[in-house]
Amino acid sequence: MVTLTQTSAPDTTTSATSRRWPLWGLAAGVFGAVATIFTNVSNNDTPVGPDVLTKVSGTTYHVSGALGYVAVAFLIVFAGCWRARVVRQLPDSIAARVVADGFLASAAGLTLGYGWKLAMALYLPGGVNKDQFGDEAKFIYYVLNDFGSFIGWLGVVIAAGAIAWLSLREKVISKWLGIVSVLPVVAVLFMSLGFAIAGYPGIAGPVWLVLAGAGLTFGRHRITGTR
Repeated sequence: MVTLTQTSAPDTTTSATSRRWPLWGLAAGVFGAVATIFTNVSNNDTPVGPDVLTKVSGTTYHVSGALGYVAVAFLIVFAGCWRARVVRQLPDSIAARVVADGFLASAAGLTLGYGWKLAMALYLPGGVNKDQFGDEAKFIYYVLNDFGSFIGWLGVVIAAGAIAWLSLREKVISKWLGIVSVLPVVAVLFMSLGFAIAGYPGIAGPVWLVLAGAGLTFGRHRITGTR
């Protein structure tokens, strides 16, 4: 007598879902790019003085700061996912830990950067506390916001360097992503050493984070179980 046994197919849906955690990084990069680059308030006056306050938009500062807070939240979640998914796989890898630490370092710095933007919106005309400070005090916030939300992305650039190491040295991430991850590190070193530009991490960091989040989600890597 032949006995037929029914076997169930592997639950590929669950495994596929569990590999989508890098999308938190992609989301952090998208929100960070909008909050840092595309809603940046700038002015071409030289030299810049307190009279510049009549030419800037409190609404732009408000939107930028609020979206930046969302980016910070996503970045912290991404760091948590990285520790749970990657550091546990590679307990002896210093580079794996540096990635998560870099994300958290940026989250801390960016909290201040985007917080200064919200404070600027609070004190500019139209803000709830528009009459609390004079123009000289408000101008301090303007100066802080010049590079405030850009400098905080340095931790993400350091994380990019660690991912490049994990790829090119430890071979747990695809080589193409390792090569891409070298670029923001080189760019920031060039701009800081060559021209004393402190804010270039705010250009390179969010763009790289979008590419890395997408690459880790849809690419083939040992750390995500897709290679």
